[in-house]
Amino acid sequence: MTGILEAGRHAPPAPVHTGRLRRWAAEVGLGARLALTGGREGLLRTALTAVGVGLGVAVLLLSVSVPAMLDARSSRTAARDDDRYGSEQITPGDSTVLTLNINTSYHGKNVRGRLVRPDGAHPILPPGVRSVPAPGTMLVSPALRDLLASRDGALLRDRMPGTVGGTIGKDGLSGPNELVYYALRDDLAFGQPNVQRLDRYGSANVHEPLDPFLLMLVVVIFVVLLMPVAMFVAAATRFGGEQRDRRLAAVRLVGADSGMTRRIAAGEAVISAVLGLIAGAGFFLIGRQFVEYFEVAQLSVYGSDVRPPLPLLALLVVSVPLAALAMSLVALRRVVVEPLGVVRRATARTHRRLWWRILTPLAGAALLAPLTGSHGEFNPWQAVGGVSLVLLGVALLLPWVFDRLVGRLGAGGGLAWQMAVRRLQLSGGSSVRAVGAIAVAAAGTIALQMLFVAADAAYTKNTGQDPARVQAVTTVTMSALSSERDAAGLDARLRAAGMPSVSTYRRDVARFGEDGFVNVAIGDCAVLRELAVLDQCADGDVFLLDQPELRGQTVGIGDPDRPGPPWTVPATARTATPRLDPYGQPVTGLLITPAAAPAARADPSYISYVRLAPGDPDAEERLRNAAMAINPTMDVSIMRSRAADSTFAGIRRGLFAGATVTLLLVGLSLLVGTVEQLRERRRTLAALIAFGTRRSTMGWSILWQTLVPVALGLVLATALGLGLGALLLATVDVPFHADVAGIGIVCGIAGGVVLLVTAASLPALWRLMRPDGLRFE
Repeated sequence: MTGILEAGRHAPPAPVHTGRLRRWAAEVGLGARLALTGGREGLLRTALTAVGVGLGVAVLLLSVSVPAMLDARSSRTAARDDDRYGSEQITPGDSTVLTLNINTSYHGKNVRGRLVRPDGAHPILPPGVRSVPAPGTMLVSPALRDLLASRDGALLRDRMPGTVGGTIGKDGLSGPNELVYYALRDDLAFGQPNVQRLDRYGSANVHEPLDPFLLMLVVVIFVVLLMPVAMFVAAATRFGGEQRDRRLAAVRLVGADSGMTRRIAAGEAVISAVLGLIAGAGFFLIGRQFVEYFEVAQLSVYGSDVRPPLPLLALLVVSVPLAALAMSLVALRRVVVEPLGVVRRATARTHRRLWWRILTPLAGAALLAPLTGSHGEFNPWQAVGGVSLVLLGVALLLPWVFDRLVGRLGAGGGLAWQMAVRRLQLSGGSSVRAVGAIAVAAAGTIALQMLFVAADAAYTKNTGQDPARVQAVTTVTMSALSSERDAAGLDARLRAAGMPSVSTYRRDVARFGEDGFVNVAIGDCAVLRELAVLDQCADGDVFLLDQPELRGQTVGIGDPDRPGPPWTVPATARTATPRLDPYGQPVTGLLITPAAAPAARADPSYISYVRLAPGDPDAEERLRNAAMAINPTMDVSIMRSRAADSTFAGIRRGLFAGATVTLLLVGLSLLVGTVEQLRERRRTLAALIAFGTRRSTMGWSILWQTLVPVALGLVLATALGLGLGALLLATVDVPFHADVAGIGIVCGIAGGVVLLVTAASLPALWRLMRPDGLRFE
């Protein structure tokens, strides 16, 4: 090091600006060399910084890849789209195909199924399929193949229309975990219910606009999840600050001035950040190989879909070293590096100022205020800016609050508390920086919880269904694909599948006059009592529901476009009081018992009310199996008293997954920071042990040192989170409501993170608490 400085003093004269730039470059390079060749301690600090920055960079790369992932999924689903309007206008040809949608579900997972029959010898094929499946076989996605081969797929195997004869390629699947199959059905015919003719696959990849409420949720979620990660990256660039300052003091001792020490520190920070970028790229490339094993809201993506856009990638490459440089210079702002030591722990220091810190959340509120009362019609970028500034205000205000409150903590309490308070008063800045990410995440999560409570009311609605009365309803229109033709056969097949009670009736439409239509239900008295209040009922009776004028009229019962033979409503038909059907809808029209009913048309429709065996987790799946065997188009509806919008539910699941990753990252930040502080204090710890301090006292001291900043951060986060939530609720015109339970959960999770970090740092504490730690060279 002395040689480098001496060489700089005796160099030949050079132009002022050129020589200065060269000298600065050499000093920055010296900092980089010290970071890489500064012995074990220096290498460890550089490695910690690189790993911390790398983890944050990897998460940021994953986050900015989300649009590309969704676009890739959307492109593949659009390429295989087979939903056609006006398919009756397509002329059968050598390449056309008949297809039937027989989607189903299995234990909550969607299963996409298609039956196909080619019209000619060279049929069109969906993406990912090389040939039409052979008779009795089906082409399946790899995920469905694995499920069918496992014990968990035993019931689903009974529902499948054939054996596995091949797999579908990646181009034909939305994601690696999607359950899809194609099977051949020779008796498909155009004109059968839901059968379509295709002359091509695919449609335009059109992204539907997102509901304003959901758009606000997505905007806030991304800001809430990414800001703590960015703060983690900034905090990671300051790992090992005390050790760096001691090294800079040594540099001052051999003749460097204060400007040179800052440039050397900048070189250390930049090289650590660059190594962090390289490590982050490695973590990202490794992590994307495992992305296919994860699924959120039944959405999965391929590793090749995880591609960060080049502009954002370039911005990240440039911004991380610049952020590390800025954080390094900011860290040295209040540090006086002298040849014989570092002046950092002086008690007489200037208190942090409040005015500029409070301007940040006020500016965010000023951006959000004009959006209030906009009924959800807002500028997303304005919302991003407002939310970001409010959350950034949490991180900026926390050090000021910490200084004011911790400085007033007394010396009361036990020894562990006194040691923790004194340590926080002397060097609590590092603790506050680490806790800042938790405070920001907590404030954002509290605001999100308030939005989710409002969204739960807006998007989760009462269906009006009564699951206690009927647990499932099946609907089928008979065709050549059906294995049963009447209500008795349907009842028998469904009961044979283990259904305790089944009530089936025929559904028709009666046409009268020029354009009059009424619903008709034909069934025995037991099932008709599900539709109306019937005091007396016998086979041969006819009942009128709110249609007394039909008594004695001649109607045509059947398809509205092709009514059957004339049928006269008996003059003895009685009126009855209608009931709500299992869907919660009022029943109207005619109720006819079988002895009085006209003959069924060629393709009658039947509705069955099914009661499932209580406590049987597989009852729904056996019902779907029986329905598939009766007719592939048979619809099975499970009664639910409440239903949530699937888009909202998917966003909520995505939030929980992202929050989990963010929480783990923030917890790791706290752990690394705590261990790094312990290492820098190893001689102090060894001295305390030498004087007889108990390990339990030190453990409690570490807990208090972590818990006090977290508690202050959560109080501040709760206040600003409630304010942010109030502004966001006003933006979407929803009354203010504080989610007390959600706030409690967030605080509980943060407390759990503190306990985990403390527990994970104890092994390092035990190793450092040895008398031989006093040895120093």
